[in-house]
Amino acid sequence: MPVPVIIGAVLVVIAIIFIVIALGSRKPGDALSARLAEYSMRETPATLEEIELSMPFSERVLAPMIRRASGFMVRFTPARTLESARHKLDLAGNPNNWTPSEFFGVRAVASGALGALIFIVLSLANVDFFPRIGFTALFAVLGFMLPALWLGSKIRNRKHSVIKSLPDALDLLTICVEAGLGFDQSMQKVAEKWEDDLSRAFARVLHEIRLGKTRREALRDMSNRLDVSDVTSFVAAVIQAEQLGVSIAKVLRIQSDQMRVRRRQRAEEKAHQAPVKMLFPMVFLIFPAIWVVLLGPAILQALATENPIF
Repeated sequence: MPVPVIIGAVLVVIAIIFIVIALGSRKPGDALSARLAEYSMRETPATLEEIELSMPFSERVLAPMIRRASGFMVRFTPARTLESARHKLDLAGNPNNWTPSEFFGVRAVASGALGALIFIVLSLANVDFFPRIGFTALFAVLGFMLPALWLGSKIRNRKHSVIKSLPDALDLLTICVEAGLGFDQSMQKVAEKWEDDLSRAFARVLHEIRLGKTRREALRDMSNRLDVSDVTSFVAAVIQAEQLGVSIAKVLRIQSDQMRVRRRQRAEEKAHQAPVKMLFPMVFLIFPAIWVVLLGPAILQALATENPIF
């Protein structure tokens, strides 16, 4: 039993690492650029076999599996669930340019991989049938939930990045507008200044405006994609100023001051939470080590005496 269990644990860890690597694979745009660069350096055209072998493992094996699984999952997934998945993918910044059907395909592949792996391991270990089925179902559910947990982590990190960079972006917007630039040109300066989630959101707003959307609609769509309360209040203030004819520079100055105050309040809140968060590591990890270091020699000396205390 110990050897199959150890082998099974190693295989499960390898499968989880494999899923994480698949989730973090590079985007199709990067693969296309690399393919074009490789083709331009060749003197003779590559054969079909060379082209297929030059593709990464995720595109040769995982991508077809995900497409087949996504086609199967879409048939049984309600439209409301697909729309909810689309909204979550937008909140996460559309990682890997996945569609909702592809995301459910990834979840199906991860579920099948972990379930099949644990079933094979338990079969090699001669585990009874019903426990084997139970553990297989448990790991299948775990594999189905792992991509959702990964997506939730991406959403939280993106919101934190937006909240962190918003005050500086508003300061730059205010400076540019007060210097005489229009609001769209100021957003362009923000998009060119940084390379983060907020600057990419501003760049997408400008792109949508060029395609024919009104500024109001593009800003509201950005607010829905980010789902951050500070961005929502900023967009509402800009839209209201545009409707009422208020000076946009004055509104941006007020918003910039408010965001700096909120950033200072968040820093103070985290500073007040620090002692409470440090309490449990100190009690369960640091204090026992200190007691061992301080009392350990005394206990050893007491045990070594002729009339030990203990």
